[in-house]
Amino acid sequence: MRFRRRPRFQDLVERQLTLFERENAALVHDVEAALSAYNRAPAGEAEGRYETFLDLVDAGRDELAALRDTYARTLDPEDASEYEEAFNHLARKRLPRLGLEIDL
Repeated sequence: MRFRRRPRFQDLVERQLTLFERENAALVHDVEAALSAYNRAPAGEAEGRYETFLDLVDAGRDELAALRDTYARTLDPEDASEYEEAFNHLARKRLPRLGLEIDL
């Protein structure tokens, strides 16, 4: 029987994302609210609502990237690369609105 090993940084990243969600709960909520407002907006208002949504997504993505990059700088380059990959994967999974473009 083979056991699948959890990625080395998975527990750390999950704790970091939990902290991010707690500290940025208002931003995460605002992103969802902005998307909802865009989806309900009449045609004449939709473009402006979508821009608001994208601005919030950019702010959240930047916060996630800052969290990731700050920790990655404490690691040697090989470990940093592995950590960043784990972070990006889990961010996309847990916070799809914010994490989809995290590795750009």
